[in-house]
Amino acid sequence: MISSIHLFGGYGVELEYMIVDNKSLSVKPIADKIIYDVKGEFVSDVEFDEAAWSNELVLHVIEIKTNGPRKDLSKLDELFVKNVKDINNILQKYNCMLLPTGMHPFMDPLKETMLWPHEYNVTYETYNKIFDCRGPGWSNLQSLHLNLPFADDEEFKKLHAAIRLLLPIIPAISASTPIIDGKVSGYLDTRLEVYRKNQAMIPSIAGKIIPERVFNKADYENKILKKIYSDLSPFDKEGILHNEWVNSRGAIARFDRNTIEIRVIDIQECPSADIAIVYSIVNTLKLLIDEKWIKLEKQIECDEERLLQIFLNIIKEGENSLIDDEEYLNVFGYTEKKKCSACELWKYLMNEIIDNFNLQKETWIKNMEMILEYGSLSSRIIKSLNGDFSHNNVLKIYNNLSGCLANNKMFIP
Repeated sequence: MISSIHLFGGYGVELEYMIVDNKSLSVKPIADKIIYDVKGEFVSDVEFDEAAWSNELVLHVIEIKTNGPRKDLSKLDELFVKNVKDINNILQKYNCMLLPTGMHPFMDPLKETMLWPHEYNVTYETYNKIFDCRGPGWSNLQSLHLNLPFADDEEFKKLHAAIRLLLPIIPAISASTPIIDGKVSGYLDTRLEVYRKNQAMIPSIAGKIIPERVFNKADYENKILKKIYSDLSPFDKEGILHNEWVNSRGAIARFDRNTIEIRVIDIQECPSADIAIVYSIVNTLKLLIDEKWIKLEKQIECDEERLLQIFLNIIKEGENSLIDDEEYLNVFGYTEKKKCSACELWKYLMNEIIDNFNLQKETWIKNMEMILEYGSLSSRIIKSLNGDFSHNNVLKIYNNLSGCLANNKMFIP
């Protein structure tokens, strides 16, 4: 059913986690067993009152999500904490647990990938046939998806324009993936670096990650979706993947439910950190849509190539990335200097959020202040490793991160 919820009238949040051995942290392909233990059958979803669990492409990943749109973000972290604990309790009998962060630090995708074999398997097999889903950009990445509603073309225009502008700097606060194949990759957001390349043989699917300047449904379908379906057709003659969700940009329009889904957010170490980032994104978008800093007409002018350069720098250098595009800084009303780090920009934005919404020191604000003080989770992971990138030390740190998830605690090195 198509949503008629207006801007910021509802929120859909999805968190993906890996299932791992509770000592070795090797991935365990038992997501179907978790669902079977609750439901008594191998289905793709288990629904509860406020939350749901669902399968993903591979058997070692499970998703926890809001069961439909949630009216506000209050106590959302508590909902996810409860569901993490419920799944971890089930996993105890398998000597397993959930692992946070956006990538497993030493998984071997070529050897360890197992696709979901049950309901909707034909979709996953089609992906696998075309792209070979054993690559890290398919089977070793976990993200937070944030779904925001719009009621009509006018609201879509405002929301899409604002999201496009914010996308480049989101990884500065959400990067949690500095390690792949047991080695520091050189990117603070390795997940996004592999994600943006995983469908390179059909470039139209992911585009440039930053969406094109398209601001109504008809244009979006004609300029983006039809191009994707056409390019897919030689590889997918039955049209199995000819759906809106095949679009892999950093934010995608879902006209089947009138939402835009933001996909550039790495999973953090605990739900309180995840929701702090969600609050920060949502409130910044509200200020953009309210034209706090620049008018909508100016917002829609920004070209994706310009935004892409900022994005690429940030997925590599994270919060330390220097933004020297003065016009981009002016998008957010930042005029203190002609250039600043992404961290400095987010500190400014947090002050703008606090002042404009007359907020006190809510818990989520304190958590965001910790992220901005100590750095993204990627930076904190690297700092905690202290130059020792041996398997045992990486194992120790990521075991600590699983403890942070189990106890909903921020990770401070």
